[in-house]
Amino acid sequence: MTSVKNELDRIEKMINAPETREMQKRVRKEKGYIRPRNASSMMLIDGPADNFKVLMGVRNKNLKFMPGALVFPGGKVDRGDGYVPSLDELHPATEKKLLGAMRGNSSKHRARSLGLAAIRETAEESGLLLGKKVSYKTENDDWKLFETKGISPSLSNLRLIARAITPPGVPRRFDTWFFAANASEIAHTPENGFDPSGELEELRWITPQEAIESNTREITRVMLVELMTRLREDPQLSPDYPVPCYFAKQGKFSREEI
Repeated sequence: MTSVKNELDRIEKMINAPETREMQKRVRKEKGYIRPRNASSMMLIDGPADNFKVLMGVRNKNLKFMPGALVFPGGKVDRGDGYVPSLDELHPATEKKLLGAMRGNSSKHRARSLGLAAIRETAEESGLLLGKKVSYKTENDDWKLFETKGISPSLSNLRLIARAITPPGVPRRFDTWFFAANASEIAHTPENGFDPSGELEELRWITPQEAIESNTREITRVMLVELMTRLREDPQLSPDYPVPCYFAKQGKFSREEI
């Protein structure tokens, strides 16, 4: 059974390994400081808190970032995400956490874009649409499937589980916010169960322990342990529950609560 400490120790060893140090020097010389890009991931939960499964898929092996890894649906926040309409807004407690922790100028627009990005990425990578069966209109092409299916995305039941920032000195850095939603939030399921985009393959509902024992990366295993702990201690996923943030500083991969 893995633990957060074990996985953090592994990440710290990777950060401080000679080959990582050399890569960091090369990246800094070629590209300078790389600012993390905002990203969102969705932990979609099916089943009771003490016996649940989570939706995950295998990243296409031809991708440059984490090829072949088992991951949650997710990706970078697009510029247009914060502008699309939604049936409702983030729970005030969730919004407050986002506003208090995000880098740069915080705004409700930026906060809602994080939640909406998690919903959009889930739709693009699995075909599952989270929201309510309410007529929906949008000018954004990335959200046209919601309009076609008559599904209005809903933010109010998203819960923030964790945040993780990629250590500096690597070619791709992300400031990723991990949201959770219950499978009951799915308003549309494709005829075959999933309609993968090609970025994620082999989509399936899997227990956290099965996922941990599969081809998952260290930070994904940390997130799975955090999700299991959260559901054990807070099965109703209270929006006021403390949220961990993981980041690297001076060779240490640290955990602080938001």
